[in-house]
Amino acid sequence: MNRTHLPGILAMAAIVVASNILVQFLFGQWLTWGAFTYPLAFLVTDVMNRVYGAGPARRVVFAGFVVGVVCSLIGTQIMGEFGPLVTLRIAIGSGLAFLTAQLLDVAIFDRLRDGRWWRAPLASTLVGSSVDTALFFTIAFSASLTFIEPANDVSWAGEVLPLLGMGPMVPLWVSLAFADWMVKLSLALVALVPFRIIVGALTTRTT
Repeated sequence: MNRTHLPGILAMAAIVVASNILVQFLFGQWLTWGAFTYPLAFLVTDVMNRVYGAGPARRVVFAGFVVGVVCSLIGTQIMGEFGPLVTLRIAIGSGLAFLTAQLLDVAIFDRLRDGRWWRAPLASTLVGSSVDTALFFTIAFSASLTFIEPANDVSWAGEVLPLLGMGPMVPLWVSLAFADWMVKLSLALVALVPFRIIVGALTTRTT
């Protein structure tokens, strides 16, 4: 492993661990604190892609995936008020969503890397974040996928309520997904500032 890639791997691991912990704590009615830390994974991936290329970026993604799997395995052994903190559906949804979205982010960024500096990180993060949210919440909570873990009762997530408390009637998990998606899109825009600063600093250091 190239030592110059180690900070990216450590940063990704820290974000994944922090997000797995913070997802246990609510922020308002529709979000958890993990919703604000997890999108930073796309920032790490994009910085690595810009500075070192798609190959190292993918290695950072796989490192984050392994850390996420370990966190999920630990979570399945910790019992909360309603059972294990991490169920099989959540573990599968989390791992599949992370790996798919992050690798998609790397591919889109690499395709757009020769355009304006902001185009690749913004487009790749927007698409990756959308795929991540759709995959995770559908796999973890959709009633149509109860066959994945029949013993896990997620009927609470299917309760039909107004979207975010004020929109059309949808299952609760759709509101949770929509709120999560909105945070990801907002942070994708905000992250352009640190992306520009970090890339500039690393590029100067490596030249």
